Amino acid sequence: MSVWLPSAPCTPGACVEPAAPAAAVPRAVLRITAVAVLVLAGVVLAPLGGRIPAEWVRRWCRTIVRVIGVRVRFTGTATPAGGLLLVANHVSWLDIPLLAAVRPARMLAKTEIRQWPVAGALVARGGALFIERDRLRALPDTVARIADAMAEGAAVVAFPEGSTWCGRAHGRFHRAVFQAALDAGVPVQPVRLRYRQDGGGAATTAAAFVGEDTLLASLWRVARARNLVAEVEVRPVIPPGAHPDRRALAAAAQPVPSEPGWTHAVLLEPRPDRVTA
Repeated sequence: MSVWLPSAPCTPGACVEPAAPAAAVPRAVLRITAVAVLVLAGVVLAPLGGRIPAEWVRRWCRTIVRVIGVRVRFTGTATPAGGLLLVANHVSWLDIPLLAAVRPARMLAKTEIRQWPVAGALVARGGALFIERDRLRALPDTVARIADAMAEGAAVVAFPEGSTWCGRAHGRFHRAVFQAALDAGVPVQPVRLRYRQDGGGAATTAAAFVGEDTLLASLWRVARARNLVAEVEVRPVIPPGAHPDRRALAAAAQPVPSEPGWTHAVLLEPRPDRVTA
């Protein structure tokens, strides 16, 4: 792997706490089974592509989050139509359906996701733009593909940290993807998310998917969590031309650590202060 590859110091042993109190095993198994059924249905329907109404996609994504036992509290503004770069901090695999519930979009994903069972096929069929993170030489072509997609009117979702963090710590936004927004002349919309238990107090790391953690282990941890809430804030749009270069644009989109609730980013419907059960 390249020495420039984005990484986080967060590991399951050092950062990830078990969710307490934990749901009973039968309930957790039922939750994971329901998620598997929904994802398989998505794989089957994915070839229909743009013929599926956007609202159905949003509802399907929200349902995935609900059936695993996570409620969502969201605040903020609506996303504009047309080409858009949607950026968020990265904590969990839950980030993916949450952001897709904001607005159906093309996901910028690492190539390793192709190998995920079932979910990898779904992401690929959904029009994901895959990036080879260990090949710096391939980056300009990837940036050009992202810019072309947005110039044609697509929304693209990206996690500029380049790696997942535990939710109590964060990484800086890397600048390459913001160059694509500048080249395409499209707005950027930051989204922040934090996972809590009981919807209050300090952020919990129970939802984190970090380091050598496996997808199955993370699924099980989330399925056994009780009262897990994803707090989502859709930040104001940064219009084209508001910042002169990708460095300034990345800094403007980066959550500010000193602000309450800064930790993570994601988005759903623009209906302020509502919690979805």
